[in-house]
Amino acid sequence: MNSKQELSAQDQIQTITNNFEQVGYICNKDISTALFLSMNLQKPILVEGPPGVGKTELAKATAEILDCEMIRLQCYEGLDESKALYEWKYGKQLLYTQVLKETLGDILEGAKGLDESVKRLHDFGDIFYSEDFLEPRPLLKTLKAEQRCVLLIDEIDKADQEFESFLLEMLSDYQISIPEIGTVKANSTPIVFLTSNNTRELSDALKRRCLHLYIPFPDVELEQRIIQSRVPDVTENLRNRLVSFVQYLRTMDLKKVPAISETIDWARTMLLMHTETLDPEMVRDTLNVLLKHEEDISAVGDEVNKIWRELEKEQR
Repeated sequence: MNSKQELSAQDQIQTITNNFEQVGYICNKDISTALFLSMNLQKPILVEGPPGVGKTELAKATAEILDCEMIRLQCYEGLDESKALYEWKYGKQLLYTQVLKETLGDILEGAKGLDESVKRLHDFGDIFYSEDFLEPRPLLKTLKAEQRCVLLIDEIDKADQEFESFLLEMLSDYQISIPEIGTVKANSTPIVFLTSNNTRELSDALKRRCLHLYIPFPDVELEQRIIQSRVPDVTENLRNRLVSFVQYLRTMDLKKVPAISETIDWARTMLLMHTETLDPEMVRDTLNVLLKHEEDISAVGDEVNKIWRELEKEQR
């Protein structure tokens, strides 16, 4: 690749970064590069990382900057194709069956012999398993969308391995085979995100079909930018203290360390409390915003003064 092509690609990646910032999603170059590659290579992105680092928000922000629909499939244990791809409208099929019974005489009128009668019934009955009786679910909605959309397959690690295998055709060719209808191909190639919290190992077959993106917890500078974007009314001094304290908590042996969303909520809490400073007492009073397990709240509550002194030393 020549330098002009490289510059063009870098310009596009920077544009993606800028567009993300305009919708309040502050990210690093790795994320923008992954989206650039996905759009040009037409490959899904497997986004891994701890809970609360912005994996789901990435899909939402992408749909916003591209001004397109986002279709979400939330994964869980036992998820199958009837919930992910399509269901038959059984009520409508029953009504159709009733109509068929009532018109059976008209259909068979004049038929000569069993073969002709069966042929007429067969020709008429093909409608029973047609798109008229199909209820699209997220995957089929994505394929049938007239314009490009964003598909979020959220927390794929919670689904069974059998469902992973079911997804392979969708992820490689953007198409799905429905036995009664045939192969349904995407009208427009979607942008697909799969998120995983790494609760189990995903198959190599699924990983081969995707670009890989790992989003860790942000460093101090990036998290400060995120808070500045999402809660702009927080003063610089308070923002720095909030982020420093949260960053310290993430080094502790806690059951669940604070996510970015919880740092944002904590900053909003400070605004609600009409405070421009942070002190150990305020930290203790609002720890339940940051921490979601009682043992974590108790452990950190006992250590607040010690943590505070260490942070004070670092800032001198």
